[in-house]
Amino acid sequence: MKEMNAIKLTSLTTKGGCGCKIGPSDLEEVLRLLPPSKKDPNLLVGLDTSDDAGVYKISDDLALVQTVDFFTPIVNDPYSFGQVAAANAISDIYAMGGKPLTALNIVAFPISKLDKSILSEILRGAQEKLEEAGVTLVGGHSIDDQEPKFGLAVTGLIHPDQVKTNAGAVPGDKLILTKPIGVGILTTAIKRDLLNDEQISRVTKVMTTLNKTAAELMKKYEVHACTDVTGFGLLGHATEMAKGSRVGLKIRKNQVPILKGARELAEQGVLPGGSKNNYAHVQNMVTFPDTMDQVDRHILCDAVTSGGLLMSVAANDAEQLLTDLKNAGLEANTIGEVSVEPVGHVIVE
Repeated sequence: MKEMNAIKLTSLTTKGGCGCKIGPSDLEEVLRLLPPSKKDPNLLVGLDTSDDAGVYKISDDLALVQTVDFFTPIVNDPYSFGQVAAANAISDIYAMGGKPLTALNIVAFPISKLDKSILSEILRGAQEKLEEAGVTLVGGHSIDDQEPKFGLAVTGLIHPDQVKTNAGAVPGDKLILTKPIGVGILTTAIKRDLLNDEQISRVTKVMTTLNKTAAELMKKYEVHACTDVTGFGLLGHATEMAKGSRVGLKIRKNQVPILKGARELAEQGVLPGGSKNNYAHVQNMVTFPDTMDQVDRHILCDAVTSGGLLMSVAANDAEQLLTDLKNAGLEANTIGEVSVEPVGHVIVE
């Protein structure tokens, strides 16, 4: 078996992190073939609007928020991989406005091929991130698999009247993004040995930062819709918000926070396949400026892992919420606004 310091986790898979998701177009085709599910009046949020988590009403003042997320290694350090996976899985609960409560580990690992200490470090990283979030690990499931994968199923709680979905955006709202994009590009560069230790540390910090603070601050203001930006990219999740809310969105590219070095790497062809799939999926739902080149279009479709929250905030609250987010140390920015039309469409300026 290979010892921990002798193996590159990202070399064991062709895709990494949320970039290994089935593409949105393919996923839509699969889901269209399923028969309609039986209607349950207690199901507050299900499959209808491609939201981040399901919400099921237990009583008049309590609902469960449930989600699951797992993927192949996104970084080479096992401990960091566990932290990223945990932060990413918990994020869906935060995006719905919920409080994460319990988690189950999901493990696929080549137990006879890799040193067991690697798996121990993955689990240790996840455990420490769960503790930071105040989440209790209650168990899990593991299989012996030639390609390592890790993630968690997370359950949270919320009041039924306080659920945030991606379908509530209101014309006139401001759009706030709480983390930079470009993660998919930089992690692809990790896989290709193109980043130095400082650059790896920078992108890892973005991915391991919980959306806990952003979610807590969000509750103090009039936020009409929220989603977290992950594998389908900023424009993928933005088009889902536009469709679900039956509004249009305007996004200003020069206001979108982007990780340093992402454009230079993209110009060199360092781009995850998931980002290209995202662009193919959204290009008919997004209007780009004629002057915007293909590199910038792909960056806006970057397949992010453990990204930030995209919030649709009442205009009179947006400036103060943004100030609070920045004072908390988050790399947030106002990136656009919500319009009446074109419905289900995003205009990039």
